[in-house]
Amino acid sequence: MFLPRPLLGPALAALLGIALVPPAGAAEADDPWPELRAALFADRPIQDGAGVIALEAPARAHDAAVVPLTISALVPQTPGRYLRTVHLLIDHNPAPVAGVFHLTPANGVATIRTRVRVNEYTEIRAIAETSDGQLYMASRFVKAAGGCSAPALKDHEAALARLGQMKLKHGPFRLGAPNQVQLLISHPNYSGLQIDQLSRNWIPPHYVRTIEVRYDGRPVLSVDADISLSENPSIHFSFVPERPGALEVEVEDSEGGRFQVNWPVAAETSS
Repeated sequence: MFLPRPLLGPALAALLGIALVPPAGAAEADDPWPELRAALFADRPIQDGAGVIALEAPARAHDAAVVPLTISALVPQTPGRYLRTVHLLIDHNPAPVAGVFHLTPANGVATIRTRVRVNEYTEIRAIAETSDGQLYMASRFVKAAGGCSAPALKDHEAALARLGQMKLKHGPFRLGAPNQVQLLISHPNYSGLQIDQLSRNWIPPHYVRTIEVRYDGRPVLSVDADISLSENPSIHFSFVPERPGALEVEVEDSEGGRFQVNWPVAAETSS
């Protein structure tokens, strides 16, 4: 099961009654997790993730707009049993579903690294669904504030000039084995809560919605994303190329922009 697009982002925030600008002390007074859990998983049991999934995050973020996270898979991706979906949730963010990662045995290893915005002190959760339909959760409490309204790093014109450009960082490719790569997407990922520092006007939301990764036409990874991913989204993931081919990436944003690129993959090449 994965969350349909209409329930992501501001729509989910409205569904759950989460204010876009939480009042002071909201983290202590309200716990959004019970309603968030019900909206996403109904009454399905969620087990402790020990031995299946782990979440690494800083206890106190250096920069609330760029908080590094690692979701570590503790089981291999095999056709018999694998992590099928991972929900990354930030309880007290205006859009609590930061991303839904759809995985396949073609990953080899299902570990994911990315960067997120954190709007206030909050629990961050990674909930994995295995191919047999079981749910497992790992969580971390992170102290950070203001990440969703923090000014963009680049001015608007500079950000638009590079919109949709992508880069793939990797080491030498090994055929028949998991290869970890980093996908970098140039996109301001405007949250709708930021102010233009020159005009002092609100910047409308404009963010990456979906990322599709294929190898030789076969699915490797797809991501349903939202405003909680940091500016210029970065995704570390693995894939297993059985033979030389092409890694293909397609990105769509909330304004209907589509961006495509592919990289050739052969043994013992380097970035």
